Amino acid sequence: MSIVQKNVLGKILVVDDEPQITRVLRSSLSSNGYSVEIADDGVSALEKVANWSPDMVITDLAMPRMDGIALCAEIRSSSNIPILVLSVREQEATKVRALDAGADDYITKPFSIQELLARVRAHMRRLRATAGEMEAAPLDVGDFHIDPEKRQVQIRGREVHLSPKEFDLLFYMAQRPERVLTHRKLLAAIWGAHAVEQPESLRVLVAQLRKKIESEGEPKYLLNDPWVGYRFQPSLAPADPL
Repeated sequence: MSIVQKNVLGKILVVDDEPQITRVLRSSLSSNGYSVEIADDGVSALEKVANWSPDMVITDLAMPRMDGIALCAEIRSSSNIPILVLSVREQEATKVRALDAGADDYITKPFSIQELLARVRAHMRRLRATAGEMEAAPLDVGDFHIDPEKRQVQIRGREVHLSPKEFDLLFYMAQRPERVLTHRKLLAAIWGAHAVEQPESLRVLVAQLRKKIESEGEPKYLLNDPWVGYRFQPSLAPADPL
């Protein structure tokens, strides 16, 4: 037993009311070095999040008592852990709802176990990178003061509360001001290489971030470069109101 514990790469909570899915995921994740717990609905999942403190959650959307979207929102209200959503639904609107609720990634059933494991590894790497990033010095660029240890952002002295992925995107772009960053580069940096063909994730995240850092009207900090990507402009003109 002690040997197994030494090899554990992370704790993953799988939330799904389909026993066949949970059996396959438990077997695959366990054999690849992860400690796995199972919940069959959102209410049970929240109890395990509170009592077991997983490093990552993989959840279905359609479940009894509390669905996956509500579960994402509840987890995200108090935790930064990665959330990967599973669903048979392919509509973009459903993906957007899940991402809006706080999901970090989305994979459609049926899926390849190897693809899912690759995504899990990518999220775990970013989780470790974020922990290391917390030791970085605060960043002052233009109107922004960004503290990676506290994960706090101030714009002209006004504190702005961001979700984990909103913070990751802003911090990544603030380290590269005035540069056009392609959609693919941003997707890979925030979600991993597997996400470069999921542009809706980036569109949703940019829209969410703009609501919090921009004043009304045309964006002035987070700018579009049509068909290419986005550019971070860290300073407003002196006469521009925030």
